[in-house]
Amino acid sequence: MILNDTQLDAFCDALWLEDGLSRNTLDSYRRDLILFGVWLERAAARPLRDAQHGDIQAYLSHRYTQKTRASSAARLLSSLKRFYRYLVRTGDIKVDPTLRIDAPKLPRGLPKTITEADVEALLNAPDVETPIGLRDRAMLEVLYASGLRVSELVTLTAVQVSQDMGVVRVMGKGAKERLVPLGEESLSWLARYQREARPVLLGGRVSDALFVTSRAEAMTRQAFWYRIKHYAFLATPGKHISPHTLRHAFATHLLNHGADLRVVQLLLGHSDISTTQIYTHVARERLKQLHSKHHPRG
Repeated sequence: MILNDTQLDAFCDALWLEDGLSRNTLDSYRRDLILFGVWLERAAARPLRDAQHGDIQAYLSHRYTQKTRASSAARLLSSLKRFYRYLVRTGDIKVDPTLRIDAPKLPRGLPKTITEADVEALLNAPDVETPIGLRDRAMLEVLYASGLRVSELVTLTAVQVSQDMGVVRVMGKGAKERLVPLGEESLSWLARYQREARPVLLGGRVSDALFVTSRAEAMTRQAFWYRIKHYAFLATPGKHISPHTLRHAFATHLLNHGADLRVVQLLLGHSDISTTQIYTHVARERLKQLHSKHHPRG
């Protein structure tokens, strides 16, 4: 194989240093480049560094014949563009082979959300008389109150929450820090969890993690996903609910109740307002439904 692992390592290190990208994102870049490198070796007997403009186009066409989704093709091209721009910057190549190759246009899909009644039912599903149920209730309350990404939620430490100020300090994508307010309800459940359930789950052991398992370890994204799936089955049968669904609900319900889009952008930790604007379409659909239902000529 004509792949230069040292070059890929250096590229990923540069991405991490410049943008603070997560390990999962860096692994995706590396995977895309390895797959292209393997294909390039077989199709043109060239190393990754020596790819030409036609090679990039041929590979994208190859992926198209394999029915690669537009979103996956766009991410793939983004990986290639960043890699070859990096090689130009470091002087390894003189010409970027991805120039004048445009990413496919992506359909603007609307995020799936749930009603306020569905959220209420989900929040009430855990058995708060048990340590695990109380922990899960606190996690759900914090997630819905703050709109955190699930990765941000499960990596919270106790010192990131200020009960006095009523906020949580979050380290988001790109190592960008933001303060997100927590409502009285979530703060109340969080305080009760820390007082009654967390010491029981720790069993005398020590952990920096805010939300812990019975093994005194931090909750994982996968474990929390399964917990939500379990509660959704009990509370809202037939509806698919994930941690990201609650993040969508947080944003949509804020807008439905008159929140400013810029405020929602800050709370979600979006660097670009266009990412947040998609929620206005969800809120608009809700307004159309209300108009149709209640207006005499709806």
